[in-house]
Amino acid sequence: MSKALEIKNKIHALIEEYHKEMFKEKAFVPGESSVPVSGKVFDHKEMQYIADSGMDAWFTTGRFNTEFEKKLAKYINVKSVLTVNSGSSANLVAFSALTAHELGDRAIKPGDEVITVAASFPTTINPMLQYGVVPVFLDINIPSYEMDVAHLEKAVSPKTKAVMMAHTLGNTFDLGAVKAFCDKYKLWLIEDCCDALGARYNGKHVGTFGDIGTLSFYPAHHITMGEGGAVFTSNAKLKKIMESFRDWGRDCWCETGKDNTCGKRFTQQLGDLPYGYDHKYTYSRQGFNLKITDMQAALGLAQLEKLDSFVETRRHNFRMLTEVLAKHTDKIILPQATPNSDPSWFGYLITVKKEAGITRDQLTQKLNEKKINTRLLFAGDIRKQPYFSDYEYRVVGDLPNTETVMNDTFWIGVTPMINDEMIEYMGRCFDEILK
Repeated sequence: MSKALEIKNKIHALIEEYHKEMFKEKAFVPGESSVPVSGKVFDHKEMQYIADSGMDAWFTTGRFNTEFEKKLAKYINVKSVLTVNSGSSANLVAFSALTAHELGDRAIKPGDEVITVAASFPTTINPMLQYGVVPVFLDINIPSYEMDVAHLEKAVSPKTKAVMMAHTLGNTFDLGAVKAFCDKYKLWLIEDCCDALGARYNGKHVGTFGDIGTLSFYPAHHITMGEGGAVFTSNAKLKKIMESFRDWGRDCWCETGKDNTCGKRFTQQLGDLPYGYDHKYTYSRQGFNLKITDMQAALGLAQLEKLDSFVETRRHNFRMLTEVLAKHTDKIILPQATPNSDPSWFGYLITVKKEAGITRDQLTQKLNEKKINTRLLFAGDIRKQPYFSDYEYRVVGDLPNTETVMNDTFWIGVTPMINDEMIEYMGRCFDEILK
């Protein structure tokens, strides 16, 4: 054993010891301990991976990122995964790719339309606005909280180029209907899977039905890098375009630290540049620098090893919450999975009925007083957000369920941080409040 390896092993042992001492599991005290909606779940393994990355002294994207992209692609069953620095960046890169000149008549241009839902997170919609594209909003169903596909045909127009929306809180939208619709009209489909890693529809991972899928690795999500995200696809052309947008917009696709992979670094004439201009400094599009550090990838790699157990715990917690809350369906609507889906639940959505004798805000206030954390469904109705007043959009119908979500819906956690004791406590609190 080399001296360096011997030292590394000692560091690993110390990290494990430190983790045991620093992050001791605390007993749950009902009414005093907080019941979280989300948060990071980790052990000494993540800390060891981070240390290994630091000891490489590479710092930017490197070997850990390469391995993470490869293993995640295998897990999802796609050809390519590209990491980015957030889920928001993932959506930006995915949408930007569909504006590329290489796509010809199918490229999305200012004034074109993209079908989506208003009950959304802002960064699913924002790339459309940034490119001067018009969102077309459809209503959602309750209790799936996914797009009402019955109105898809009413949404299409000669300007429609794509469908882009999220799988809400780990449930899946009706991929059968949406994919058939996109195929019929030759539309792009971007699946925002930021809340749904591990979810399946008809046995296939979400994100594999559309042209591009996106993920977030913020601490609230199924696995975390701290900050981070990914785009994924099996379309080689789209992969190359997304890689360019992520990496400054450059035409060169050499990995960090490598040169002249194409063998044409100084033998091309591109744009109005002189012949032989360094391909490494040739830019095909207005891009960004959205790469992650290798330390983030190392953390993600350790998390990926735990993903299946995380997903199963979330499903278990969802089932148990349904059991303890089933007696209150006269006052609250419980969430349901989309037919043909196997969700990877991110949260547990609850809608308070008008006849409940209590409002959503009153219920969440009482739950928070009992240390049960709650969240609203992100933007509610994105159209009503302060920043949205200056943007053009189109609406199909009146969006009554979106209105209901904005006023009457909230969610509680199913994170692996929650155990059976916490769920039983939540059940008792609902019993007390809704009696």
